[in-house]
Amino acid sequence: MRKLSYYIALSIDGFIAAPDGSYDFYPLSDELFAFMGSDFPETLPTPARQALGVDGVPNRRYDTVLMGRGAYEPGIKAGMTSPYAHLRQIVFSRSLGEAPDPAVEIVSGDPVAFVRELKREEGVDIYLCGGADLAGQLVDEIDELVVKSYPIVMGAGIPLFRAEFAPRSFVPTDSRSFENGTVVTTYARKH
Repeated sequence: MRKLSYYIALSIDGFIAAPDGSYDFYPLSDELFAFMGSDFPETLPTPARQALGVDGVPNRRYDTVLMGRGAYEPGIKAGMTSPYAHLRQIVFSRSLGEAPDPAVEIVSGDPVAFVRELKREEGVDIYLCGGADLAGQLVDEIDELVVKSYPIVMGAGIPLFRAEFAPRSFVPTDSRSFENGTVVTTYARKH
C-alpha cells in the first residue's frame, strides 16, 4: 500500500507559514537545495526542478501531490496553475469549483475517504504539500513526516496541523543537518 508523506517546512516554534500564508523567509542554501534536488526532487515545483536541472528525473519517491486551497493559491497568484506538472496534482477545496488548469484535479469531498482510495492505487508514495487544515483532516492517514526545521522563531503563524487534541506517536528514522542550521528529520508513524 502507498504511504502518505507530509513533507513540510517548519520554524522551530512550530509554524509552517506566517499568519498571511507567506513562507519566503526560510533561509535556503545551495547545500539544502542540492539535497532536495537529489533526495526529494518531486517536492520541488516545476520551475525549481528546471532551475536545478532535475526536471527530467523520473519520479521515484512520489507520483501524486495533495494540496489544500491555501497551499495551491500562491501558485495561482504567481500565474503557476500547474505547480507540480511532473506529479498528479490534487487540490482539496469546497470553494474553488473548477480547476484553473486541466492538469489539476479539484476534490470537494471527504479527503480521508479520497486518500484511503489513493493509497490502494498502484504507484509510489503520495506527497502531502500542505496546509495545516488539510494535514489536520488527514493526520490519522499520514504514515510519514519529513520535517525541514529551519532555525527561526516566528512567534505566530499557521501551525503544522490544525486538528483536535489527540496525541499520535511517530518515531524518527533519519536526520540530516545543513550548514545554514536547517535539520531535515524523517518520522514514521508508530503503530
